[in-house]
Amino acid sequence: MRLLVATRNPGKVREIREILAAYPGLEIVGLAELRIRESPEEDDIEGFDTFEENALAKARYFAARTACTALADDSGICVDALGGAPGVRSRRFAPDADQRGAGQDQANNRHLLARLEDVPDAERTARYVCAAAIADPAGGTLVRTGTCAGVILREPRGSGGFGYDPLFYLTAEGVTFGELPPARKNELSHRGRAVRAVAEALAGVDHNGGVG
Repeated sequence: MRLLVATRNPGKVREIREILAAYPGLEIVGLAELRIRESPEEDDIEGFDTFEENALAKARYFAARTACTALADDSGICVDALGGAPGVRSRRFAPDADQRGAGQDQANNRHLLARLEDVPDAERTARYVCAAAIADPAGGTLVRTGTCAGVILREPRGSGGFGYDPLFYLTAEGVTFGELPPARKNELSHRGRAVRAVAEALAGVDHNGGVG
């Protein structure tokens, strides 16, 4: 089965490929491989208030545009001291985060640290959330959600991963996502859990009530 990873983020494409390597029946392709040009309308797809709605909207859009079964995810970090923010606005959290890639990540991380400057260490708890959705050209869909709990540090550690990973500390592991080897991160991460859940649903081994 060919599965299109519907994201422009190369870090996400890499992680999802690694996660789905355990499912040999899937042929994983990216937007770049199919030469799907970026369209201005893509910026308006993720306009919903939940990760699940955004992931489904993106999967449906690219399934319709490419006639391929598409896997999309929407993920972000929810910080308790900020009332769950940035949440679905994680990618565009910082006022100066209009750029992409590493520059955008750095701007978001700086903004998060500034917002938490006066928050005691014991109150810097957070969780990563990922909703992974699959849509096929005929209109069938499924969505699953994964989470991972951690703490926001006062300065970044590690150069791995992307996004808020260098600030997201896992107490049980004693490291940040930015310091974890990729294979271990995929075992523990919100994205790993969500993507494995939709892959198991496709394979007919679904522990969440079947395809929805």
